[in-house]
Amino acid sequence: MQTLVVNAGSSSLKLRLLGEGQQLVRTLDQSVGGSGIDAKELADGIGSWPRPNAVGHRIVHGGTRFTRPVLIDAAVEQALRELTDLAPLHQPKSLAAYDAVSALLRDVPAVACFDTAFHAAMPPAAATYAVPRRWREHYGVRRYGFHGLSHRYASRRAAGMVARPVEGLRIVTCHLGAGASLTAVVDGRSVDTTMGFTPLEGLVMATRSGSVDPGLVLWLQEHERLGTREVAVALEKQSGLMALAGTGDMREVERRAAAGDEAARLAFDVFIHRLVTGIGAMSAAAGGLDVLVFTGGIGEHSAGVRQAACARLAYLGVELDPVANGVAQGDTDIGRPRAAVRTLVIESREDLEIDRETRTLVRRA
Repeated sequence: MQTLVVNAGSSSLKLRLLGEGQQLVRTLDQSVGGSGIDAKELADGIGSWPRPNAVGHRIVHGGTRFTRPVLIDAAVEQALRELTDLAPLHQPKSLAAYDAVSALLRDVPAVACFDTAFHAAMPPAAATYAVPRRWREHYGVRRYGFHGLSHRYASRRAAGMVARPVEGLRIVTCHLGAGASLTAVVDGRSVDTTMGFTPLEGLVMATRSGSVDPGLVLWLQEHERLGTREVAVALEKQSGLMALAGTGDMREVERRAAAGDEAARLAFDVFIHRLVTGIGAMSAAAGGLDVLVFTGGIGEHSAGVRQAACARLAYLGVELDPVANGVAQGDTDIGRPRAAVRTLVIESREDLEIDRETRTLVRRA
């Protein structure tokens, strides 16, 4: 069986054709600008590849209805489009990719795999906002969480790397990239996460603010007469590292900070402060910490971020091996051998998680 994995991000479209044993058969990466998906490049790529048996789509938001992978039919497609209001930056990109690929592979079963699904069964205490009941019941206001495909894969891979069953294992997974989130995983299940109703909540990100006082938004709207759209654009696209250092690229932030740039140093320090306090909160939610995982673009490639964060986590039993941390590539154990907490770098492979979920569902159908 061969699976075409379609991963539409906010600025890119990644296609992976995976064969048995999850072997990579073909790949196509496309930057998605203002003009959208390059349909000709997509058609040329898919048209020259072996025909897949199924297509697995990463869908950012499943709402409260979709808590596991589902075969896409007309009713499911319509429901996914109705969820766009909950993820206006991401859901349209996922659906545009679905439309483009489906037009080329009309008779191939398509499966929706959701970033929110891993967090759907979080305990009510972690998922519930203390807001009016009508908001929660009528509007579906709750903490949904995101990056679930990455967190699920990373936690499963971590259990394999430390040669322990997921049962009884307390893991904090750190997905650090342009978007960033943490998840507390116990017994293989998400019990808390840093993103909430939208992907704005939580850590400082490349251009997103992370958590801010909601009173600040109300104050800006009331006293400065800022419109809703103006505030949204500022928090989503003009905040985070970009606002503090003038760039959303952590590599550039680190380079400038090392050269003495005070704004870049502040940006790095703020990022680390939010990361460390978030890991502490996730560890508390998990009832302790056995394994700490770094994944995503920053998590995998920034030894400086890992070192700065772990230096402040010694109280949890985290101890880095500086040599292993400095040369880590791919899936690597970067902790000291006798440390109480295992610290791992794991390559982000959402495609493998989508492939696994798609194969399982199609074979059962």
